Amino acid sequence: MKSKYSVAIIVTVVVLLQLISTIQFMFANKGIREEVVHRAETELRVKNLEIQKVMVAVETAISNTVWATERMLDQPDSLYSVIRRMVEQNSTIVGAGLMFNADYYPQKGHWFEPYVAQRSDGTIEEAQIGSASHNYLEAEFFQNGIRAGRGRWSEPYFDDAGAKMMLCTYTIPVHDSKGETVALLGADVSLDWLSSVINASNIYPSSYNVVISRTGRVLVGPDDSHIMHSTIQEITASAEDTTTQFINRQMMSGQSGHNNILGIDGQKKSVFYAPLDAETGWSMAVVCNDKDIYSSLREVCIYLTLLMLAGMALLGYIVYRTARSARSLRETTAEKERMGSELRIARDIQESMLPKTFPPYPERNDVDIFASLVPAKEVGGDLYDFHIRDEKLFFCIGDVSGKGVPASLVMAVTRSLFRSISTHEDQPEAIISIMNESMTDMNESDMFVTLFVGVLDLATGQLRYCNAGHEEPLLIGKGVGLLPTNDNIPVGLMPSWSYEGQEVLIYEGTTIFLYTDGLTEAEDSTHTQFGRQRMVKTAQHALRDNGSCNPETIIALQTEVLQRFVGNAEQSDDLTMLAIRYNIIGNED
Repeated sequence: MKSKYSVAIIVTVVVLLQLISTIQFMFANKGIREEVVHRAETELRVKNLEIQKVMVAVETAISNTVWATERMLDQPDSLYSVIRRMVEQNSTIVGAGLMFNADYYPQKGHWFEPYVAQRSDGTIEEAQIGSASHNYLEAEFFQNGIRAGRGRWSEPYFDDAGAKMMLCTYTIPVHDSKGETVALLGADVSLDWLSSVINASNIYPSSYNVVISRTGRVLVGPDDSHIMHSTIQEITASAEDTTTQFINRQMMSGQSGHNNILGIDGQKKSVFYAPLDAETGWSMAVVCNDKDIYSSLREVCIYLTLLMLAGMALLGYIVYRTARSARSLRETTAEKERMGSELRIARDIQESMLPKTFPPYPERNDVDIFASLVPAKEVGGDLYDFHIRDEKLFFCIGDVSGKGVPASLVMAVTRSLFRSISTHEDQPEAIISIMNESMTDMNESDMFVTLFVGVLDLATGQLRYCNAGHEEPLLIGKGVGLLPTNDNIPVGLMPSWSYEGQEVLIYEGTTIFLYTDGLTEAEDSTHTQFGRQRMVKTAQHALRDNGSCNPETIIALQTEVLQRFVGNAEQSDDLTMLAIRYNIIGNED
């Protein structure tokens, strides 16, 4: 019988741990996926804006020059000065020229193309480059530009006569006094500029960007040997994943979206693509390895698995010892003892998820932290957490609706989501918004969490925060006052809620005191609540007596005053307090 009870307890706790891990994994996986989609879409938008900025500048420059060209058609030798002025005033343009119809100036020959090039050393060169060896009359950009009758961007090509590099040309028709098209005015832009813009940044170390033309020719890619020598269809022809061919068609048709593929190297990849510019027909793709996207999640899963195994081993030992000592007790008493043991283990596991080593950063003198959590039952729904990233302190405090094991499960999910999302997101309102979306999707029990998230810049003292229906924190410095907060709803109620963030400058020596309603709503034997006024008065006494508020001191004093107030009354709610003191700006060696 003893072994049956032991096995039952172990199985129950293992299932509970597995459930917690599964929920954590699902929320974390979804949060990471949403974040990478957001980052990739942002990367595509930023690159698009950078490229369009340059292209619009080129289009504007050539549009402002064409009228001067049309006025000087009767002075062909003077056209160089017009083109030269445009090139000198636009550093992006590496060369510009006028391509006249055949025999337009009989004295100039069959081909007449006055061209001005801006070399890498800053010198300007002028030349007439039209000839039988450089027959621009048969070039794609000339014939299509004449037919288009308007400004257009050409397909990229190598210019061996003028700029002598890989180019993309913007051309616009030039008309004579009768309105007839007699020439094209063209401005050349180097593809080296495009490559530098696209490859300036990557969202992950091993991710890369690809840009293709409207015909599928590779303009920018991870392998320079493919640039202008291969099409995207040729490179991916051997790919077995049909999704790859679908992405190729989508990009060449100017569509946007994202898909998962199996790369040629056998690794799973996420591809995000969008058109760069409607005029050029170019399209860009951001390619990320899934192993990079989920690397941190895999590490967390490994650590959680090891902790679960250690917990199971400890649980087995505790259950074994408990069963031996309770051999003489009646069956009902033994059952209650096993259930109590199970809840105590759950409480230990729950508490192990929260920071409880204080001071947490003994090597730092710019911040001091202390926290206390006293659940009303064996397991509770209160939580707090904090960590430092990029010289910013990310912290939170929360209170789950309800009590007991259900609240503890939601508490575990909430803390894990905060830690996962805040490792790559800096804005408190964004952290809460992502957590809200994830928790609302799976909130079948209609539980919610009041949550306060703050980000304290340890270099400047700037505090950015977002309050989701939680108690207003105290600021204890030169005086004691409540930190003003906006009216945001708790997390887990409405998926589309737009959370508003706030910010304030925290001065040296200021203590941020955060708490749950287990402090202000604690009752004595007559059901009188402790209240916010007593809490504020206690903080004022601490400030007056000590001249400043050490985090451990203020929590100890609040606890002492509260215990005297409630006396022998039973604790009705979880009590959590978190105090953060910002000592100095900067961190001394």
